[in-house]
Amino acid sequence: MIKVTVWNEYRHEKLNETVAQIYPNGMHHTIAEALQTSGFQVHTAVLDDPEHGLTEAVLRETDVLVWWGHIAHDEVSDAIVERVQRRVLDGMGLIVLHSGHFSKIFKVLMGTTCSLRWREADEKERIWTVNPSHPIAQGIPEQFVLPQEEMYGEFFDIPEPAELVFVSWFQGGEVFRSGCTFRRGRGKIFYFRPGHETYATYHNPHVQRIITNAAAWAAPSPELVVPREHQGPWPSFEPVPGGK
Repeated sequence: MIKVTVWNEYRHEKLNETVAQIYPNGMHHTIAEALQTSGFQVHTAVLDDPEHGLTEAVLRETDVLVWWGHIAHDEVSDAIVERVQRRVLDGMGLIVLHSGHFSKIFKVLMGTTCSLRWREADEKERIWTVNPSHPIAQGIPEQFVLPQEEMYGEFFDIPEPAELVFVSWFQGGEVFRSGCTFRRGRGKIFYFRPGHETYATYHNPHVQRIITNAAAWAAPSPELVVPREHQGPWPSFEPVPGGK
């Protein structure tokens, strides 16, 4: 059984009555319930937990980490970011949602600013499936509509994705690369754009299906993952005579 940890700041739900009404137990619980229904073993963690809930023991038992953050990126400990980065490089999958594009962990793994254009105006978002054969797109229609969402627009300062799975269009005419995959070390990463806190996006069945598909896709293959303690030292490379 794939083990997933769903991480959330869990700040908006405590500070904003609208968000609390939409997600009374927190966005992390709504996402976790969808994953559990699909057969995953799920654990949740939040920013204010000791070590942000991402202890060495928790991460060691996590196959895929789902990350949602927004107003408290700077409060995430650099030591925890480094810990998560090591696990991704060793094979743990990572799903970064919505405003998590500006999280420390995503920026470290991307190596860019991860900046974008945005506008919050209760606009319709149409999500197009541009890679229907991809495992993350299985069971997802050619396109579906979120009646209200925050606009994210290009230019999105990320490296060229390994695969582009979804593209979004907004009422203002903007488009956005809203479903992108990356690989870092042995780990698979999926960035998925929708999920502004004041909208019921994570109750949408298509959004839930995409996240559960992504968790299955990002989970490490056991035969390909060697725990760090069994890998031995990184090899050293001697220059080849006459080479560059």
